[in-house]
Amino acid sequence: MLLSLASVPLPAAGPFQFRQVTPSSLELSEDGKPVLVYNHGMMLREGVNEKYRRSSYIHPVYAPDGTVLTDDFPKDHPHHRGICWSWPIVRFEGKTHDVWAVEGMHQRFVRWKSRRVSGRSAVLAVENGWFAGERKAVKETVELTVHRAAGGRRSFEVKLTFEAVGAPVEISGREIKGYGGFGMRFAPRSETILRAEAGAGAVEVNDSDMVKHPWAELEGVFEGRRAGARIEDGAGNPAFPNGWCLRHYGYLAVNYPGLQPLTLLPGKPLVLTYRVTVFSAT
Repeated sequence: MLLSLASVPLPAAGPFQFRQVTPSSLELSEDGKPVLVYNHGMMLREGVNEKYRRSSYIHPVYAPDGTVLTDDFPKDHPHHRGICWSWPIVRFEGKTHDVWAVEGMHQRFVRWKSRRVSGRSAVLAVENGWFAGERKAVKETVELTVHRAAGGRRSFEVKLTFEAVGAPVEISGREIKGYGGFGMRFAPRSETILRAEAGAGAVEVNDSDMVKHPWAELEGVFEGRRAGARIEDGAGNPAFPNGWCLRHYGYLAVNYPGLQPLTLLPGKPLVLTYRVTVFSAT
């Protein structure tokens, strides 16, 4: 049974607050300033093809100074959506689906698990499912732990758990390029700089696929303000450090499992963790 929004009490006053900004979107703020929005409803921007309607992702994401860092429904890749976790090749019961491009299978909200705040952090936990029509293939759990901003930086951890329901589900990255997994689409900007941990954190001049890095970050000027974000691949993740999809047009993603298919099984959950640090010029 779905747990209604009204049945989940919002936490008491403090530095962090959850607020239902639309029937489909829950906002987290810190000291009255927006931090991020979790979209649990099926989202579609006006004028965009119905096939791109999707759920279960984070957008907008804000830098500590209020700069919006993420994009949703960009014209060049309308399936891109803020911070999300999805795969382009998902094989289930003899059929191949594309959760990344929202073709044949999609993520859908099931229930809220937890909303907690303290003086130092906020936690949001959600259960979703991957559905082919009304057939649930994967149980997905998302847990966000957001920390207080300091010195123009704010970090949050994302813990993702995936478990097949009833029948095995095979996932893999896009052919040749290997992309698929946890990624972030950035808002329009200028003066883009990509860095990755290659030695001393070298500037990445070219786009790349499947090059292994513990972390990568993008920085630029967003509506006149310099800001950016870093994604860290969790050290406990399988195959750490994993390969990445790095794009100067504004996309960072950890490619796991990449080109080697991985089978999700009932009773054997896959757990992946990532750390995102957003920053703004002080």
